[in-house]
Amino acid sequence: MTIVDTPERRQLRELTRAFVTREVLPYLDDWERAGEVPRQLHATAAKVGLLGVGFPESVGGSGGDLLDTIIVTEEIIRSGGSSGLVAALFTHGIALPHMVTAAGGRTGGSLGGRLGAVADPGDDELVDRYVRPTLAGTMIGALAITEPDGGSDVAGIRTTARRAGDHYVVNGSKSYITSGVRADFVTTAVCTDFPGSGELALLVIEKGTPGFTVGRRLEKLGWHCSDTAELSFVDVRVPVANRIGAEETGFLSIMQHFATERISLATQAYAIAQRCVELAVRWCRDRATFGRPLVSRQVVRHRLAEMHTRTEAARAYVHDVAARIAAGEPVVTEVAMAKNVAVTACAEVVDQALQLHGGFGYLRDAEVERHYRDARILGIGGGTTEIMNEIIAKGMGL
Repeated sequence: MTIVDTPERRQLRELTRAFVTREVLPYLDDWERAGEVPRQLHATAAKVGLLGVGFPESVGGSGGDLLDTIIVTEEIIRSGGSSGLVAALFTHGIALPHMVTAAGGRTGGSLGGRLGAVADPGDDELVDRYVRPTLAGTMIGALAITEPDGGSDVAGIRTTARRAGDHYVVNGSKSYITSGVRADFVTTAVCTDFPGSGELALLVIEKGTPGFTVGRRLEKLGWHCSDTAELSFVDVRVPVANRIGAEETGFLSIMQHFATERISLATQAYAIAQRCVELAVRWCRDRATFGRPLVSRQVVRHRLAEMHTRTEAARAYVHDVAARIAAGEPVVTEVAMAKNVAVTACAEVVDQALQLHGGFGYLRDAEVERHYRDARILGIGGGTTEIMNEIIAKGMGL
């Protein structure tokens, strides 16, 4: 299976390239230094129709499915943007789907609607209060699952939510939260029983709620334009109406939506590799040593050929798995393999691309240097390479 290149998707690629050229490239270096992208960028992306891609029009989106979001991600990076930009601008891609699904909507692929049967009447209200404004670019949302001592162990979440009448009282902390500094609300995983029991719910917690504090901005190796924060909850009272779906569906919802998050990261990985191949080819054609272009040397040509081959193989496999997700197939193992394949290819290709750039590749002025830094998180976020290998091994019956 593959992503069919329809006229609409070709137009989507062109729209994305034009957006990056006009609204991103002149300012990306400044955003990297500032540590975040401006809020206005969300509104601009919404106005041209990019922010809502993959979300149904019934909830304020632009329509399309998972495959269309892949096209947007790929083109942003190949047009000179960055995966850090994707993380910052499209954080709603992991903050909103649980709400849309619980309300019975579809976010692309087989995940939407599965939890509709257990949706609470308040889920439609959550769509109106948070989903629509976010897709319009007037609010920013984040997803808070990871905890300082929890890592990839979702079932071991220790942030608790104790029911007290028509509120939950939340205590705990979250770490490594993408867009945590700028977010107006956070879709938060909480434990409704004793810490680590695995009884999880999802609550929407607004910034400014008493007891909810955003800690220090975390400085990172890469993704410099994507703000990351620690969050703290001390006796935070959250209305029960802010719960997404039924109380017992939190863990299932998180697990179901991991697939699209991991495919997004896999897409960023092969797209970075593609861009770095293009940058390396351009450099090797223009750069001369000892009176000859670098590309005239067989060892350089063969290295570029190997980089291109790894990239195209990863791209083809990720597209195949994404198409199967969109068709409704259960592909948990294949998603893990796609992420690892793409991340491994990216790491190898980016390293070789920087090497071919020589000393210039080590400078902040070089685009390839940013991709080298940004690529490192992809084998960690959304489940580490080691966790993916555990999933693969389980799928093999080991």
